[in-house]
Amino acid sequence: MHRYTPADDRALRAIADYCLDRLAMEAPLDRPLSPAELEDLAGQTVTPGGIGPDEALRLWADVLGPACLSVDHPRYLSFIPSAPTKAAASFDMLVGASSVYGGSWLEGSGAVYAENQALRWISDLAGLPAEAGGAFVQGGTIGNLSALVAARESASHKRGGRPRRWAVCVTEETHSSVKHALAVVMDVDVIEVPGDARGRMLGTALRDTVAALGDEARDSIFAVVATAGTTNLGVVDDIAGIADVADEHGWWLHVDGAYGGAGLAAPSVRGLFAGVERADSFIVDPHKWLFAPFDSCALIYRDPVQARVAHTQHASYLDPVTVEGEWNPSDFAIQLTRRARGLPFWFSLAVHGADAYRDAVEQTLTVARAGADLIRAAEHVQLLIEPDLTVLLFERIGWDVDDYARWGSELLADQIAFVTPTRHDGRVCTRFAIVNPLTTVDDLALIIDSMR
Repeated sequence: MHRYTPADDRALRAIADYCLDRLAMEAPLDRPLSPAELEDLAGQTVTPGGIGPDEALRLWADVLGPACLSVDHPRYLSFIPSAPTKAAASFDMLVGASSVYGGSWLEGSGAVYAENQALRWISDLAGLPAEAGGAFVQGGTIGNLSALVAARESASHKRGGRPRRWAVCVTEETHSSVKHALAVVMDVDVIEVPGDARGRMLGTALRDTVAALGDEARDSIFAVVATAGTTNLGVVDDIAGIADVADEHGWWLHVDGAYGGAGLAAPSVRGLFAGVERADSFIVDPHKWLFAPFDSCALIYRDPVQARVAHTQHASYLDPVTVEGEWNPSDFAIQLTRRARGLPFWFSLAVHGADAYRDAVEQTLTVARAGADLIRAAEHVQLLIEPDLTVLLFERIGWDVDDYARWGSELLADQIAFVTPTRHDGRVCTRFAIVNPLTTVDDLALIIDSMR
């Protein structure tokens, strides 16, 4: 085994310096390497005697790190990027080095208190009641799954039993993780409600879809999932109309705001989210549009008591942490062991203030609107969906899938941008997802012009 020496102290300081340097600079996009390339450049890194911190850091800095794309680059516009503040990223290093356990109040009361302050800010943006609360979990997939497990437990308790099958209403644009959680993990039927011309679930469509079901199928429904900012199109469902139908039937309303929920901080689009205050559960991922590092999802319940019933684990060795009146994040999701993953977001929010977050979200919205204007004005591209938030879906007129693939590969190879194709209504197209306040209109113009 490698023996720890004074040289290791220097190497560990070098690691810290490397991290701080990354925060201070605009990192390049970088590019992926093939397994053969990595084998040739890095070779075997895990050895019986260890390679020591100097060599391990060199391999990361020179080979492995540059083979990972920088999702916080201003022209990384695929999927949903991440753009953590320097405050959040630096505090993430502190959290990692502090060995803080964030699963229980007993072991991490200070961390849980801070996280709850951040959850309260999000709850207030959504208009949820004073008693609302929850926990930070790994990401939207775990947040959605945990909320729907709580919804099913609540429905079972209210009914005094369960139907032959359970079911949940979604749309085609509902995130893939929700459908996977329901059909594969929970073994729950998925009832798909047709979206409107912009892909949104409307309350009227939900009501019509349910009315056309047979009695048994209708009786099987225990929840409906509304999306506040769909991943592919960036549109917001008719949350208020959906909430009306959910109230009529006594269903749980879950709102997936993993990407778009951050828009609640921006007065210019707050009206799009009308009805979110009626949600039984709500998620938003700070690592998407709230400037925190991976990975963090704020999971909030209107009535946390219902979540505790579903998620609190019971065992004799857990008795010391199961104390009345104490807030254990492990009671609100399908997790027990947990890092305090909400702390980097809390620290940045505390450092910069809520007004700065409002202004940063508004800045991305301003750039997205200007980008939409660029697309409308250009003759070689066409906007496919009028944007609600900061996703711009458009096509290069006359291109097929091979054209998009070649163009995207060239952009990345030249370290200009990372933009990938997608599909809408069966048509291949592309999209910008703008969540980085450092992304400019000139960045978007550069990419649009490259498609000529």
